[in-house]
Amino acid sequence: MSKEVPVIEATPRERMGTRYTKRLRAAGKLPAIIYGHGSVPTAVTVDGKSVVSALKRGLHVFELKRAGTANETCLVKDLQFGWLGDDVIHVDFTRVNLDEVVTVSVALHFIGTPEAAKKVGSVLTHDIAELQVRCKVRDIPESIRIDLSGLTNDIMTVAELKLPPELTAMSNPHTALARIVVVLEEAAGEAVTTTATTEPEVLTAKKEEGAVGAPGDDKKKAAPTEEKKK
Repeated sequence: MSKEVPVIEATPRERMGTRYTKRLRAAGKLPAIIYGHGSVPTAVTVDGKSVVSALKRGLHVFELKRAGTANETCLVKDLQFGWLGDDVIHVDFTRVNLDEVVTVSVALHFIGTPEAAKKVGSVLTHDIAELQVRCKVRDIPESIRIDLSGLTNDIMTVAELKLPPELTAMSNPHTALARIVVVLEEAAGEAVTTTATTEPEVLTAKKEEGAVGAPGDDKKKAAPTEEKKK
């Protein structure tokens, strides 16, 4: 589990508008907003390089430092990307405490190769890149490691994933994490066909709808849903 909580300086934004935010981004600043816990939403700017670097490492929780106020522990609630989908242009932070229970998308890290995937014509595919889990803020991991070396079936689903006790998978249990696809060449010059024992071929990883991931998506992504611990 990640214990790193970067401290980021947040400077109040006195102005709004597209032109102003463009100038901020050109200067290496990232427009953001802080809200939650019954407080008035506050528009701020943060250091773009520091925040994006932390996001790429799989970090979700930040400690925001503002002049004249106590530091606030905040969870990344939402990310907005540019129209090309290659850069973060806005961040929504929500105030949390470390014992709150939240639902968050965590990156999957696949290791190992099953014996069945080493056969001629077999291809190992990773169907999703992130998994939605429910846990306390303090228990949010940077990534979830999945060892596929012992995979004996042609497909591995969310239901078969063994998570630490502090994590609960919220994704559909029937969602495929990885699968082995057999590629068959029928004849020279003809199209290559594939067979799988359970589901159609999927050769590229795809994110579940509503998940937060690393920069690269050209749409505004939904992020962790804050829930109060009962």
